[in-house]
Amino acid sequence: MARRALPILKKLSDPTHPLPGLGPTRSVTYMPRPGDGAPRPVTLIPGDGIGPVVTNAVEQVMQAMHAPVYFERYDVHGDMKSVPAEVLDSVRKNKVCLKGGLRTPVGGGVSSLNVQLRKELDLYASLGLPTRHENVDIVVVRENTEGEYSGLEHEVVPGVVESLKVMTKFCSERIAKYAFEYAYLNNRKKVTAVHKANIMKLADGLFLESCREVASKYPSIKYNEIIVDNCCMQLVSKPEQFDVMVTPNLYGNLVANTAAGIAGGTGVMPGGNVGADHAVFEQGASAGNVGNDKILQQKKANSVALLLSSAMMLRHLQFPSFADRLETAVKRVIAEGKVRTKDLGGDSTTQEVVDAVIANLD
Repeated sequence: MARRALPILKKLSDPTHPLPGLGPTRSVTYMPRPGDGAPRPVTLIPGDGIGPVVTNAVEQVMQAMHAPVYFERYDVHGDMKSVPAEVLDSVRKNKVCLKGGLRTPVGGGVSSLNVQLRKELDLYASLGLPTRHENVDIVVVRENTEGEYSGLEHEVVPGVVESLKVMTKFCSERIAKYAFEYAYLNNRKKVTAVHKANIMKLADGLFLESCREVASKYPSIKYNEIIVDNCCMQLVSKPEQFDVMVTPNLYGNLVANTAAGIAGGTGVMPGGNVGADHAVFEQGASAGNVGNDKILQQKKANSVALLLSSAMMLRHLQFPSFADRLETAVKRVIAEGKVRTKDLGGDSTTQEVVDAVIANLD
């Protein structure tokens, strides 16, 4: 009986020779529960600058895929004093949001709505995923709620301003846990903590202490530390040495944008901000996320980053096959090289890229 079973087992294990009547084999990536296919509401914030253009690109592709999501659109702009209450209520209800860039005024006492959104929803982890490029496959996990972005500034006396950097054991520990858990669940081999503890011995020292404690619980994952200025130099000269990077707030912004530049620019780097209950998906690097007037007028904004961020969103919503289809289509278009926006060496419009992605959907 065992001998007779061997040929069948060999055929089952060989995808090039499917058994008669079974047709081509297809891997099972997700076993849904009853009702999992029901369309999910997603809060949509088109934002400023190129935001409405690239979010429209996502809407078109989602519609072409017949993805099980629908959008609740809200107009929010960076010059508003605060995020409208109805927008926060929508995100809390839907638990998922897709957003374009929000322009942050420089100076003038107007706080960043991006930071407000993260704090209101406790989106403590920012995840930036630079696209693979010449052996570079880096994930940047950035603490999102404290550090230099705490917003605690005041003028002591005229001409003297004090800005406080706040670091807590609680926030440092939970971002370290998130980074190591991400590495463990995604078969990553190393986590690097980025710091400036040689100068900020108490604040960044607390961050490193928390990372070391968490690292001791993951013996299968290599852990090392690097000073932020050396990190930036190493990113440019030898980026392939990095795997998962965990950082405090400000350093994460610098590291993520540097990594994006190495991997092809901010226009191809997806990202998301996640907390225990909510997730907001957007372009993974802040530099250029609202574009400029010239790109807007020429209608040549790069929508790749937000398309890949929406694939992350689909996977977060447990629609993995839709996420795979979208990622595969985007990567095919980039690899073919026929349709690319100017920042990737081409001259295509946003709409031409969208049409090419739709044409490559399986």
